Amino acid sequence: MKSFKTYYPFLFLLVLVVTACNSTPKESKTNTSAVVADSLAAAENLIQQYIDKGELAGFSALIIKDGEEVFRMNKGYADRENNKPIETNTIYRIFSMSKPVTAVALMTLYDEGKFELDDKVSDYIPKYANCKVYTPNENGFSLEPQENEMTIRHLLTHTSGISYGWNPTYVDSLYRVNNVSGWDGNLEDKMLALTDMPLNFQPGTQWLYGLSIDVAGYLVEVISGMPFDEYLQEHVFGPLKMDDTGFYVPEEKHDRFCNLYNQGEDKMLAPAQGFFTDGFKQPVTLFSGGGGLVSTVDDYARFCKMLLNKGELDGAKIVEPETVNLIMSNQLPETATYENGQKGFGLAGAVDFETGEYSWAGAATTNFWINPTDQLIIITATQIMPSNYQYANEFKSIIDNTFTK
Repeated sequence: MKSFKTYYPFLFLLVLVVTACNSTPKESKTNTSAVVADSLAAAENLIQQYIDKGELAGFSALIIKDGEEVFRMNKGYADRENNKPIETNTIYRIFSMSKPVTAVALMTLYDEGKFELDDKVSDYIPKYANCKVYTPNENGFSLEPQENEMTIRHLLTHTSGISYGWNPTYVDSLYRVNNVSGWDGNLEDKMLALTDMPLNFQPGTQWLYGLSIDVAGYLVEVISGMPFDEYLQEHVFGPLKMDDTGFYVPEEKHDRFCNLYNQGEDKMLAPAQGFFTDGFKQPVTLFSGGGGLVSTVDDYARFCKMLLNKGELDGAKIVEPETVNLIMSNQLPETATYENGQKGFGLAGAVDFETGEYSWAGAATTNFWINPTDQLIIITATQIMPSNYQYANEFKSIIDNTFTK
């Protein structure tokens, strides 16, 4: 297990260069280096305290600053009951951190001139032209035609009117009755069945989390003529050497797969039960671009580094620099807001207006942040459902105070 001490020589050199350029006295160099080291120790101790209290089984974190790894932490257990520690190559369910990967895959086809963001989805999947819009009125509701048809940009910004089926609404009850958001079946059948469900609102008028990015994954299949999993492998995972990322964990890697835990109201953990515990241990038929991937911290770091490096990593060009700018900048229609307008939303990820930081998270409590202003990447991972991002956010706060301007 590596800690901040492993990277102390690099941190000292980094501080030495910066302070030398500013003609800082020698004493200040030592003090500044000590502040960085103390901050990293504080971040590490914070997580250790939560592990000691039983709120976390294990926690992994990676920080990349100016293209260099400056901090890595693997604490606690991947399998607490059998004392199996978190390792660098531990595999996690990343759930919705799949979404930015799907957006990048689709945008490789954009770079080839295969579509425009404001093309109608029905230009490629004709059944989407027939989607009706749930419209409340004095008599209850009516189902109205789309005023402005759903576009690919609407899908990638969650402004399509498509939801997840989680909410206590009439539309979501139809999702549940028709099992359109289940994990069985295949991508084509699910995404075509979705066209029989009403939209929650007129496309482009609101932001609502849902299956939009799964539709985007199906678009990859339709436009490319390849199964989505094969397209990802050929155009993203293979070139980026993301060797442990995919839609399931092969048998030979099962011993590296992190256990999933449920957290009670007292924040104490118990091993999770049900589909998500073992459902990723065998090949799947539904390639969910919205939440189906497993990955490691290092694999996802390569994806993040590619985005921060304007679409290229180690000679592998995935998307054009201008396309990365689209992905990592606010793309919301003027009529829609995210987090009450406090943040923007790019393509499949949130965008901080001030720093340009692009980020998202996964349902089992994985997180990533890419800050282009400060050339900073932060990735954290544990496996708790329902998700609890308190730990990652507290950890990130310390890191931001240390490495951002």
